[in-house]
Order: sequence, then structure tokens, then C-alpha cells
Amino acid sequence: MVAHFAHHLLTALPVPLLPMIRGGLGLTYTQSGLLIAAFSLSYGLSQLPAGWLADRVGRRILITLGICGVALAGLAVGLSQTYVMLTGGLVLMGLFAGGYHPAAPPLIMDAVEPGRLARAMGLHDVGGSASYFLAPLLGVGIASAWSWRGTFLSLAAPTFIFGVILYVLLGRRASEGPAPPHAVHLDQPASATSTSTRKSALVTVMVLSIGVMAATTAVIAFIPLLLVDRFGAGERLAAAALSLIYGTAFFAAPGGGYLADRWGKKRVLLVACLALGPLVLLMPRLPFGPATVVLLLLFGTALLASGPPVTALIVSGIGNTHRSTVFGFYFFLDATAEGLGTSLMGRLIDARGFTPSFTLAGIFLLALTLVCGAVLWRVRKE
Repeated sequence: MVAHFAHHLLTALPVPLLPMIRGGLGLTYTQSGLLIAAFSLSYGLSQLPAGWLADRVGRRILITLGICGVALAGLAVGLSQTYVMLTGGLVLMGLFAGGYHPAAPPLIMDAVEPGRLARAMGLHDVGGSASYFLAPLLGVGIASAWSWRGTFLSLAAPTFIFGVILYVLLGRRASEGPAPPHAVHLDQPASATSTSTRKSALVTVMVLSIGVMAATTAVIAFIPLLLVDRFGAGERLAAAALSLIYGTAFFAAPGGGYLADRWGKKRVLLVACLALGPLVLLMPRLPFGPATVVLLLLFGTALLASGPPVTALIVSGIGNTHRSTVFGFYFFLDATAEGLGTSLMGRLIDARGFTPSFTLAGIFLLALTLVCGAVLWRVRKE
């Protein structure tokens, strides 16, 4: 959990600090957007080789690069004096960051009992969401005293130190001998389903997860603009509204993991995803006020509760020798879909407005969940 927090602490800073960066370097809106794209694209592309390398040179090395490498890139960002230098630093950060996620879930699976896997993934997710919840607060506070460069420089040092400590701790654990492999396959014993059936279920879970993340990421990206342009909220209040979504991770992620271990991973995943569609449909329709707060809290709870069962299902459905490779491919597709989804949502809002665009996103979420749920039900019967 702390490793996940450390990994995302610096990568979560560019977006909230973008107004300060833009003002300091005199950037246009296009240049500002390209900065974020530079990190996002390099981060998504780096997942593919990182997963392949993690299965061959060791997950301990890749997860350390995903923390210490990000810290070194954070130093480069903090020391940058020009737009080109800053872009290069963010690209470097994205390349290093790709090593973490393909390596972390397999390491967690090796360390916990099968019946507690989703709970462990839930605790791990708390760390990542906590960084997105706290990084804007830390970043703005430090930048007020030392500028945006000082924020990257001051947070890079503790991140690097923690990465070294984690490397040592993982080395000590490895010296005690590898944990026995867990044979957990999509909530069923390996003998209960054929290989083709398990693969079909695994692909369905991945398609559902990638589609849900693409749609919800696009919705989240435009929630502040919805609150400002449609409901007349202040810019600071609209930005703070996102904290309501990510703040639910402190109970939603471990809660979702606990319920997944108790009631079944696929069941919890489908229930959480089914709730997302109606919540998105309501966003542009409910009056601004207390109802908005409740709606965003429910949306964050459903979204973040779906993460642990997805990760547990994927990691337990793959052989140990290929887990990181598959996760690298999965996170590459996820990052690509999120970028395309956000771009499409922007075009839809420009052409049709908020209500039709959010309606399409809500319908897509409902349809995708129902179709994938039907496939998983058929697989279960087989």
C-alpha cells in the first residue's frame, strides 16, 4: 500500500500543478495538454516491455524502477528550465513508471493466502488512490512556498529513499524462499473448468474492466467543467469535488476486496459496475448541492470497489511465468482506452453538450456490464 502511494505521489502532481507550470513557463493550452499527453503516452507504452522484463529479470527490479526511477525523473522535472526539458522529464517519468503495475499484483499474490487475495488488492489500491487524494494538497502547499519545481524536488527524495528500502525488504523476503504457487482460477478450482473456459472468462473480465475505466475516466475528467459550466460552481470547489471520488478509496477498496473474498469476485465486480451506469446518467440531471456530494461519493465507492476483484481475478487466472507480461499488456490497453475515451468525451460535449454525452457514457456502462455479465454467467454454467 505504501509502495503504491510512493509510486503515484510524483505522477499525480502534473495535473493539479499545471496552472502554476503554465504560468511559470508561459505555455499555451495546447502546450499544456501536450505535457500531460507526454507522460500518459510514455506511461502506457512502457507497460508492454515492463511486463515482459518483470517475468524475465525479476519483479523486484521492475517495481523498484517504478519507484526509484520515477523519483529520479521527478528530480529532472524539478530541475527543468525550459518546455523541452520539462517534456523530456515527464516522458522519462512515464517510462520508469511503467515498471510498477505489471510487477506489483504478482508479488502480492505470492505473499497472501488465496482466500484473502482480493482484500490484499484492496489495501494496495488504497495507496494509489490516497496519492491522488493527497498529492494535490501537498503539491499546492509546497508550491506556495517553493514553487512547482520545489514540489517535485522535495517529494522526489523521500520517494527514492523508500524505493531503496523496499528493494532491501523484498530481497530479504526472497532469501527466505519462494512462496508456494496459488492455484486460484476465477473463483473456481483449476479442475472445475477447462483451459479455454478460463481464458474466455479472463478475457471478458479484462474487456469489462478496460471499458469501464475508459468511460469513467472520461466522465471524471469533465466533472469539474460540468460543475462550473452547467451548475455555476466555483473553480476551486469543482476541483475539490474530485477528492470526494478518490477519498472513498479508504473504505471502498478494502471493502470491495473483503466482499469479493466472501461473496465471490465476479459477483462483486458486476454489482459495482452495474451501479456506475445509473450514477453517470444522474450526474447532469440532479440539482447542484447535497445531492451532488452524495452522487459523487456513491460513484467513487462503486468505481473503487470494482478494482480489487478485477486485479484478483486477472492475477489468479494467469500462470506465474506470464503474469507480469499479461498485466503489462492489460495496463497498456487500459491506458490507451482511457486516453481515447477522454478525447471522445470532449468531442461529444463540444458537439452535443453535457447531458447527451453523459447519457451515452451511462448507457455504454450499463450495456457493457450486462453483456459481459451474460458471458461470465455462461462460462460459470459451463
